[in-house]
Parts: sequence; structure tokens; C-alpha cells
Amino acid sequence: MNPRTAQVERNTLETQIKVSINLDGNGSAAFTTGLPFLDHMLDQIARHGLIDMEVVSHGDLHIDAHHSVEDIGITLGQAFAKALGDKKGIYRYGHAYCPLDESLSRVVVDFSGRPGLFYEVEFKRAFIGSFDVDLFKEFFQGFVNHAGVTLHIDNLKGGNAHHIAETVFKAFGRAVRMAISHDERMAGIMPSTKGSL
Repeated sequence: MNPRTAQVERNTLETQIKVSINLDGNGSAAFTTGLPFLDHMLDQIARHGLIDMEVVSHGDLHIDAHHSVEDIGITLGQAFAKALGDKKGIYRYGHAYCPLDESLSRVVVDFSGRPGLFYEVEFKRAFIGSFDVDLFKEFFQGFVNHAGVTLHIDNLKGGNAHHIAETVFKAFGRAVRMAISHDERMAGIMPSTKGSL
């Protein structure tokens, strides 16, 4: 089995980002983004997805976090697409429910090659600490567009904004872990009747 790893670097006038991933890792992670709450959420993806992940981002945070968060999602999506290659032998679909106290979120993902984000998450406040909760959707939109996945994210219950966000990212990590896992019965086979994804 070829190693499913990727290193992607993306440089614009707004951000300079490096992402390194190993899809068959143990969840080890290192983040330097200047956005502590985003680092905490990325750690959920790594830990619950069993993905080794390193993200280094230098962005125009003196303006706001929008460009950095979106571009990290884009670069991570590019890394996933590169690491997965032709996607032969994977489960393709993944889903997870994750609770945290009063909050419960569901994430369903399809590594279909067709970008689509369906995001139903409402927060009762605009910020978690200094982090703008609107940027979570921007992160996932960037990921979806560049990883080529269909992604449904639904917060089913919740009150505490931190809990809601954490359940979303934990469920995302778990759903991705299921979808990218090797299916022994599909070894070397494309998980699509079209013959490609």
C-alpha cells in the first residue's frame, strides 16, 4: 500500500500556508496559525480522524481571520485530494454523530469528486473568545471545494457555542476517518459505478 501523504504549500498576498498530512497516522498534530481556537478545532480533526497533520499559516490577521481560516481550509482540501489519489479501495462514505454535554452534531461526507457543502449550524453568539463563528463555514467551504467532497453538517442540539463547534469538528474527523478507510472487499476497486471519482 502506497503511503497516503501529502505536503501542500499555498502562497497569496494575504496568506502563506503549508500543510502536511498522513492519512494513515495516529492523530499527532502541530499547528502554528495564530488562531488558538482554530488550532483546537484542527486538533479534533487530527485526533478523531487518526490523521497526522501539520499546519503552518502566516496571514493578514491584523485585518481579520477570514483569509487565514478560508485558505487553511483550501490548502487542507488540496492536501487531502493529493494524498487520496484515485480513491480506489476506500469506503468513500462516512458519517458520525458526536455529543458534548447538551450539544449533538451529525456529519456525513462523500468523497465523490463533486464539491457541495450543506451546513446547518446556528450559534447563539457571534464569537467564541475572539474567534468569529461565521468562519467555520468558510473553512468547510474551502475544504469541500478543493478536496472534492459532498459534506453535510448538522447541529441537532446545542446551547454552548464552544460545545457546538467541538461536536462539529469531532464528528467531521470521525466521518472522514470512516470514509477514507480501506475497504478490504474493495481493494483496488473504484467505489463508483462511473469508474472514477
